Order: sequence, then C-alpha cells, then structure tokens
Amino acid sequence: MRLGAIFIVACMVVIAASAGATVYLGFGFTGTEAIIVALSVLTALGLYNTFSTRMGVRSMVGSQLSELSRSNFELARQMNDLGKRLSAVEGRVEGVQHRARAAIDPLAVEISELGTLVRQLAETVATYEARFGDAAKAPTAAAHAPAAPTPVAAEAVQPMPPPQPAPAPLAPAQPVAAAPEPAPPVVEPLPRPVEDIVQAVSPTPMAVPPPPAPEPAPQPVMATALASSNAEDEIRLAAIRSAIDANRIDLYLQPIVTLPQRKVRYYEAMSRLRTETGEVMPAADFVPLAERAGLMPRIDNLVVFRCVQVVRRLLLKNRDIGLFCNLSESTLTDGMVFAQLLEFLDANRAIAPSVVLEFTQSALRAAGPIENESLSALADRGFRFSLDNLKDLRIEPRDLAARGFRYVKIPGNLLLNPNEAASDIHPADLSDLLGRFGIDLIAEKIESEAMVVDLLDYDVRFGQGFLFSPPRPVRAEALQGIADRGDVIVRDTGAADETPPDTAARHGGEAPTANGAGAPRTTGLGQLVPRFRSS
Repeated sequence: MRLGAIFIVACMVVIAASAGATVYLGFGFTGTEAIIVALSVLTALGLYNTFSTRMGVRSMVGSQLSELSRSNFELARQMNDLGKRLSAVEGRVEGVQHRARAAIDPLAVEISELGTLVRQLAETVATYEARFGDAAKAPTAAAHAPAAPTPVAAEAVQPMPPPQPAPAPLAPAQPVAAAPEPAPPVVEPLPRPVEDIVQAVSPTPMAVPPPPAPEPAPQPVMATALASSNAEDEIRLAAIRSAIDANRIDLYLQPIVTLPQRKVRYYEAMSRLRTETGEVMPAADFVPLAERAGLMPRIDNLVVFRCVQVVRRLLLKNRDIGLFCNLSESTLTDGMVFAQLLEFLDANRAIAPSVVLEFTQSALRAAGPIENESLSALADRGFRFSLDNLKDLRIEPRDLAARGFRYVKIPGNLLLNPNEAASDIHPADLSDLLGRFGIDLIAEKIESEAMVVDLLDYDVRFGQGFLFSPPRPVRAEALQGIADRGDVIVRDTGAADETPPDTAARHGGEAPTANGAGAPRTTGLGQLVPRFRSS
C-alpha cells in the first residue's frame, strides 16, 4: 500500500516537472512561471488522486456494508428459525415427558402396591413359619421333659391286663353268678381307661369354663360420647348460623411480603366468627361444620363483599397492593349464591387485577364440570386465582396458567423438605418452572430467619408467615359501615397478636410460634392495615 502511494507521488512529481519544463522551453515562460505551472499541475494531480481514492473507498465500504447488512438479515432469519425449532422441540419434549409420566405413574402405583402386598405376604409367611416351628418343637420338648404324670394320665398309660374270655351267660339259678366281686373287672376292664384318655385329651365342654361374656359397659359410654359430640356439633352449628344471621364475621389481614426486601405486596383475608358472648371461633371449628351444613356459600359471599370494599380502600393509598380472598368449592356449585357473587364481581371488574381468589389443591383436583365452568366465568371477568393448601408438589404449571392461576402458595417446610411429599421436580427448580408460565411462587408459614435464607436459595420471591406479622383483625363496626363511609380501621388491641390463629388452611393462618410472638403491633387508628416491620 505504501509502495503504491510512493510510486503515485513520484509519478505526479515527474508529470509536474515535465509540465514546467515544457512551458519553460517550449512556450518561453520564465523560470518562476514554469515553477508555478509545475506546482499547479502537481496540486491538481494530488487533488484528483485524493478524490478518486475516496470515491473508490466509499464504493468499497458501501458494498461491504450492504453485504454485512444482508448477512445480518440472514443471521436474524436463521436465529428466528432456530427459536421456532427450539420452541417446537421444547413442546415435543414436554409432551413426551407428560406422556411418559402418564404411562409411568400408574406403573409406579402398581409397583408400590405390589411391594406392599409382597411385604405383607412375607410377614404372613414368617408368622406362620414361626408358629409351625413352635408347634414342631412342642412335642419334642414334651417327650424329653421328665414330667410327673397326673393321676388320670397314669391310669391311662397303665398296661392293660390281658383280656380274659368272657364267661358264658350264666343261668339265674347258679350261685356263682351272684358273686359281686369278679363282675366289675370282667365287665369294665377296657372302657374305663379309654374314657379317661378321651376326657384327658378332649375334655367335655363342662370341664372348660365358659368364655367371659363381653362387658356391656363400653357401648353405653360410646353411645353417650357420640350423643355428646352430636349435641356439641349442634350447639356450634347453631352458633354459626346465629353469627351469620347477625353479621358477626370478622376479617383478618396477614401481609405477603417480597423477598428479600420484605416490602408488603399483598394481603390475605381470613375470616373469623364471633359468638354472642364475644368469643372468636377459629376456622378449624366452623369451616367443617359449615361445609357439611351448606353454610360456606353464605360466608364466602359476605367475605368477598368485604374484601372488595377493603381493596377499594387499599387502592386509595397504594395502586400496587392486592388482596387474596379464600373461596370454598361449594360456593362454585351453589347456583343462587354464585350467581349473586358473579354479578357483584362483574360490577367491580375494574379492581379485578387487585383481587386474587384462592382455592385449595384438593378442591381443584376434585373439580367437576360445574366448578370448571364457574372458574371460567370468573376468569373471563379478569379475576386471577391462587392455589394453596398443597399436600404435594405434583402440579402442572401449563394447566394452571391456562385456567387463570397466577399464584401458588406452598408451605416453606414442604419446599425445604421435598422427601415429605411427592414431587415431579426438585423444589429448587420449581420457582423457575412456574415463572415460565407467568405464575409466582409464594412460600407460606415462614417462622424463622433460617428458613428465609434457605428459601432465597430457591429463588422464592414472596413470603408469608408469623415471622413477618400475624393476622390482624379489622374492626367489625368499620366493616359494617364500609359501604357507606368507606372507613376501614384496624383494631388497635394487644389481643390481636395473641388471637389463636386457625390451624386449618381455609379461612385461617398458621399457629403462632416463638418467632411470631415478637411481631409488631398496630400503633395507631385510622390505618387500614398496620405497618409491618421488615426485620
């Protein structure tokens, strides 16, 4: 490149010098004029070379840029095709995994049942073998043991006297037949020992005492206990009906915080009933009875109404807040109550992104056509769902996302101890798997800082538990007038922290522990929810 430039410069100098010499010798120019002409020619040649070189470089660079753009376009097209192929392969792999799981799960269940049967069979065979061994050893031990014979056995094993020929029947007139002494040994030498042996080996029923008759005492006790339990259930059921009719349903709020920032992002609404004496009835006491009596739809209807009003109040202060509201599976199948509930939620669909309806895993698995139709009606109106009360980690994120579920709540102990429940995936990968389908994982029942540290390794984004705050009650009188005044106030009492939480998963919380005992309390009135300490 440099040699070519030097050659071009030399040529331009020679041409300029030739032009100067020509005008000096041929045209009679003076030396100064000839030098000026030579420099002008050299300058013109330099400018021409510069412009021509730049034009060539520009055309070359333009062609290269055009080629590079075409290469980039081709590369983008190939990347797009590769992405489509990867998506298709991922779908096929998931389909193969699903089919393989569907084929393997029944086999695994059958193998487990066969293993149980084989184990039971082995235990039965071992039991019978032990019994047969004891029965075989018993005669040998009895034969070698020097046991003193009983009087009956001694008489049974005595050598029998040789049989004597029976005397011919004697006439009544003969005097010998009247002798009483020789008659017994002749008439009963054999039957006596045989009878004794039979009685010794197989005694008559009269020789064995009859089995004791069953005591009739337990039956009256059980009947009394059952009657007492039924009477207690009737009393509780009457108290539940009275609380529903008198609108004595308290609403409790427990925060769901982000991890590790511990910023309140959602609240979970929990319901409690109050008796006429003011005693708080936890969900473990009223939910099963209300389910059997068909009262849960009425309770859910009241709770959802209050949750919507609370959400409206919360949104005035924070547009990013949300509220989880529990619903029973019986509410989805109650035609009258669900129709009213659906109409009410349809009228409040503007706040649907801030209301999350929560269902249990057992209810979702037992859902029939009516329940699925009700869920679809709620999803069509923009409401999102949450799955809680998980007993195992066998969940299908794709199916949950298609049905409108955006949250899954799993107990922290279940995540950290996967051996306690069946699972198709390691808990450490569960958050990433759910996130691919737009589902957030919430770890609940967190009670220690060590559990928080372990959950952060599993990429858990949300947490709930007594470590952050226990459920706090909302004032009942504020809820009664919330539709008119819009004034929801949290009750500022110390008893709120000591309220025995519900041990049931529906309409309840976790049991308090030492970690939750020091949770912060509400310090002022005029607040919808208390401030929750992040430490």
